[in-house]
Formats: sequence, C-alpha cells, structure tokens
Amino acid sequence: MGEMFSHCPTVLGGEKVTPPYGQSSACPVAAPHGRFLPRNPPQGTRRGCGHGGNRTRNPRAWPHLLPPGSRYLPAGRGRCRGAEPFRKEPKRRRRAAGTMAEQVEQLRADGVYKEVLREGTGPLPDFRDGTKTTFHYRTLRCGDEETPLDDSRERGKPMELIAGKKFKLPVWEAVLRTMRPGERARFRCDTKHVVLYPLVAKSLRNIAAGKDPLEGQRHCCSMAQLHEHYSLGYPDLDDLQKNPQPLIFDIEVLKVEAPGSYQQDPWAMTDEEKLQAVPLIHQEGNKLYKQGKVREAAAKYYDAIACLKNLQMKEQPGSPDWIDLDQKITPLLLNYCQCKLQCEEYYEVLDHCSSILNKQRQSLLQEGEGPRSCLERGRGPG
Repeated sequence: MGEMFSHCPTVLGGEKVTPPYGQSSACPVAAPHGRFLPRNPPQGTRRGCGHGGNRTRNPRAWPHLLPPGSRYLPAGRGRCRGAEPFRKEPKRRRRAAGTMAEQVEQLRADGVYKEVLREGTGPLPDFRDGTKTTFHYRTLRCGDEETPLDDSRERGKPMELIAGKKFKLPVWEAVLRTMRPGERARFRCDTKHVVLYPLVAKSLRNIAAGKDPLEGQRHCCSMAQLHEHYSLGYPDLDDLQKNPQPLIFDIEVLKVEAPGSYQQDPWAMTDEEKLQAVPLIHQEGNKLYKQGKVREAAAKYYDAIACLKNLQMKEQPGSPDWIDLDQKITPLLLNYCQCKLQCEEYYEVLDHCSSILNKQRQSLLQEGEGPRSCLERGRGPG
C-alpha cells in the first residue's frame, strides 16, 4: 500500500510533519473517510492534502490540490485544519541599477572607461524611462592627438536625450546614468559601441545647420542606410565610417529633469502624439510670426515638419498615406521659407522652393497636363 501513497506532509498541531518518502500520509481531515493522496497527482496540480476529489487529470476536479484562494477554490473551503492561510506574494520590484560605482564597473567590463574631470553635485538622479538629460558633448578620436570631430558648445545648443526612447547610440544613455548634474567626465568607448556614430553625427550636424535630419535616408534599418550611401557628405565621417575606431566622449551634464516636469519635444513623441501636435505647433508658429518673432516661428514650423517627415519615413513612397503627409508638409515648408526669407537666408529658401516646384511639376505631368496647359491655367511648373 505504501507504493500507492504520495509524500504528503501531514498537518499536526499547526506544524507540517513530513514522513520518509514512500510511506503513506493521511490528511487529518480525510483520515476518517479513508482517502489518501495518490503518488502521482494529475498534471497541472501540486501535491497537498488528499481529502475529497476524484483521481482524474482535470485540475478542476482537484480543488484541494490548488493553492487556497485561487479561482478554482472558493475562499474558506478545502483547507486543512491547522494549515496557514494562503498569502499572495507581492510583485517583485524591478532590480535597481545599483550604485554609481557598480554602474561604472559594469561599463568598464563592457569596454567603456570613465575618467571624472569635475565632480557633480547632489545625489545620483533616478534615470527611469522618460528622464530628460541636457548636456554638452565633445567627440574625439582615440590617439595621441585626439582629433576633435564634434562639439556642441561650438554650435551654441546643448544636446537633449530622453531615456527609454531607443536612441541610436545606446552608449550615451548608459554613460549618462552614471553622472550627476554639473559633472564633467570623459568616456573612452570601444569600437562596438560607436559603429553608428557617423550616421548619428550626420543627423546632428544637419539639425545644427537647419537642414532635414532625415535627409538621404529611406525606409530601412540603420545598418542598411549605413552601407547604402557611399558618402555621408562629411569627409571626416566618411573616413570614420570606412575605418571604425574607438572614440572619446567629453560630456558635461547641465541638468536632469524627471518625467512630467518638462514639455516634451516633438521628436520624443509617439506617432499618434505627433499627428495631434502638428496642428497645435502650426498655430503657435502663426502666432509668433504675427508678433514679429520670425526666428521663433521658423523653429515651430521646423518642428512640425520634422514630425511629419518622421512619420513619412515609415510609409512607402507613393502610397496614399505618404502622399497625404507630403501634402501636409508643403504649407508648413512654405511658411518656414517665408521666415527664412525675412532672415535673409536665401540659399535655404531657394533649395526648399525648388524642391516644391519640382514636386508640383511631376504631379502635373503624371495627371497628363503638359507644360503649356499648366501655364495657361496659371499653374506653371516654374
């Protein structure tokens, strides 16, 4: 008979007493009925007391084997007398990233070496998703001369990075998590962390020059874009793309803002948020233009264009959604050109207006209208 019974703990006086394996153990509640728990309970159940139920593989038929308080077992029923009530374990909290020293040691093991140039103030911020960090950076080549590549101070505008937004250079987010406000440090990063830096640097340079940050990119992954274009338009970035090497980032943290304490920039929004924000940004630009704040208005129009361009990148060229977004971009781009014209930035105005006229010409030719009919109707292609 010992082979028929399981290794079931017996509850005696509030304590669980486990007999040797292979010996029978009767539940105090079920003992008067002569029922015991079989050695192999049904699949999907766990061992417990053996009172009640039948020996089938349906877990619903074995409510006494399920944890008390589960949906198959009504509260207050099916428990052994003297057994402790079931307590739901609290959810495990996400493991903290650790102290700054632990994070620096993790970076060192991954090929990122930190050198503190100036200590920061206050405790280490909680860099959870949505935290915005404003900082200056300087990129240097590794070597005796340490040739500089980029410097945000020379451009007059610091870099802003929001944690958890999947920035193309993840190592920047990793090193910022080890810094306090006001701290300045140098990070030497192995090649594997900076392979995509030429593409990121090109976008940042285009933004500083007032150009489209997505210029020359198409609907594909970053690595495909990296190998598709023979030249990025900058000789130093082309050389770095052909011959990847470790880089040094000289970073100074200016401020750290918690989620919800700042106005979210358009590039950090989701697709739905961008579509909803474009009309509002357009109206803000119109108000600034009427007030005579031309440069501020141009910045607003630029943000709205960047939102639509980012959404357009995710659509197939020529598709209805792509064409609809392109039509929304045109009036914003004309407003932007009007602002740049008043700022006497003529080359950028000529570039954008020429592209608009070329698109207009192509669309009219596709509709079957010749150049003469276009001119007669006052819709000349330029």
